[in-house]
Amino acid sequence: MLSVQNLNAYYGKSHILQGIDFTIGEGEIVSLLGRNGVGRSTTVKAIMGLVNRTGSVQFRDMETIDKDPHEIAHLGIGYVPENREIFPTLTVRQNMALGEKRAGQTGRWSMDDLFALFPNLKARADNPGGVLSGGEQQMLTMCRTLMGDPDLIMIDEPTEGLAPQLVKQVGQLLTEMAKRNVAILLVEQKLTIALEISDRILVMGHGQLVFEGTPAEFNSNDQIRQEWLEV
Repeated sequence: MLSVQNLNAYYGKSHILQGIDFTIGEGEIVSLLGRNGVGRSTTVKAIMGLVNRTGSVQFRDMETIDKDPHEIAHLGIGYVPENREIFPTLTVRQNMALGEKRAGQTGRWSMDDLFALFPNLKARADNPGGVLSGGEQQMLTMCRTLMGDPDLIMIDEPTEGLAPQLVKQVGQLLTEMAKRNVAILLVEQKLTIALEISDRILVMGHGQLVFEGTPAEFNSNDQIRQEWLEV
């Protein structure tokens, strides 16, 4: 579904990503791990066309490296940024409605589906987004993105700062996405959730991928964990 080849990304003269290569298949969950500052968030921004980039990013065999972010989104790629970016004066229901891209068409997700998964959002459906807790805003951002019915969704640090119960709900949502054949690229710090739900693990260090394998292969590789993840 997604093929990334020799992806480089730059902030001004700083060369952040240095030749990244990986693929994501239909309905596959791939977690991108690594310490802060190694280029994980830049990777998803580069795929989305939000930073200066070179190389090749193909989605369903279509080259997207020269496309603008809104064009990439309309191809079926969703992006949940780390800073959430909800509309604070709009209600929960209005925020979610803004995510719809296909007017009059029924996708894999309805508002009722998402309210069933996150009952606390349903309880606040008519409240402004700005009064929600940080965790609830994170849920709202993911739900708004799913309303657009993406085939691939990239999620940056969805569990950061969340209470354990909300982390569990996020894990349940990610698993449900995969069941509905939504592929996921997950940028995550919590090894527990990444290892529990992922089909493959990517580890990044200094703007390059230093490991790719299954969760079992990652767990058996003490050197990778010690060198690139542990403090």
